[in-house]
Amino acid sequence: MRDLTNHQWERLHPLLPPQKPKVGRPNEDHCTIVNGILWIDRIGAPWRDLPEKYGCWSTVASRFYRWRKAGVWQHVLSALQQQADAVRELDWQVHHIDSSVIRAHQHAAGAKGGSPETEALGRSHGGFSTKIHLRVEGNGKPMVIRLTAGQRHEATEFEPLMAQGEVKRLGPGRPKVRPLRVVGDKAYSSGNIRRYLRRRGIRLTIPRRSNERHRGKFDKAVYRQRNRVERTINHLKQFRRVATRYEKRAENYLAMLMIASIILWL
Repeated sequence: MRDLTNHQWERLHPLLPPQKPKVGRPNEDHCTIVNGILWIDRIGAPWRDLPEKYGCWSTVASRFYRWRKAGVWQHVLSALQQQADAVRELDWQVHHIDSSVIRAHQHAAGAKGGSPETEALGRSHGGFSTKIHLRVEGNGKPMVIRLTAGQRHEATEFEPLMAQGEVKRLGPGRPKVRPLRVVGDKAYSSGNIRRYLRRRGIRLTIPRRSNERHRGKFDKAVYRQRNRVERTINHLKQFRRVATRYEKRAENYLAMLMIASIILWL
């Protein structure tokens, strides 16, 4: 299992909380802790099985949960997107959307005080599951990730996917959130979605279903690029803690997804 490279760590560590807080004792080495969290995310093992070289498993787990609660993972992902945008490596020309059903382990059920809907757990054709809804930029890097129960239809999460993911500029100017074009499969073909995009001046490449009356020009060359979001989903599923959901809380599973996305941005 690969730890972070020196180059990846040089980009990541300025975005993390300070090693030594203003009050209290210094934290355990950030690099070792982050590599331990990555080991768990990639291997999919229980926290207690963490190799000794990463330190005490409870310390690594505590840091993961504490940073999730503090919004550190979201902050890091947003900062990497902002950096990419500043050097024109974030493609706003075409964004791709898709979803994937993730099998949930039986231990993912039973979160105290939570319902299946709030914890994004349900039953689809694939059984007990969660559905990932993903929007990626033109190069296939994750922009927005949302979770629902496995049986929820993709179209229900389209507007939240488009409304989120704004990238603040390093200099003056309003945050950017809208791509020039959105590409999706037939699951996103509806009058509401098409009107939503047209009102905002966003072009669309979404094939119509066979039972839809209106037909128009369809750019097959642009649609073939949709495999980029499919490849991104496959890359995310290389992390076993993503490919199978073990977390009871949706917010913890989403954090595992964000960590995997951060690695794709580094």
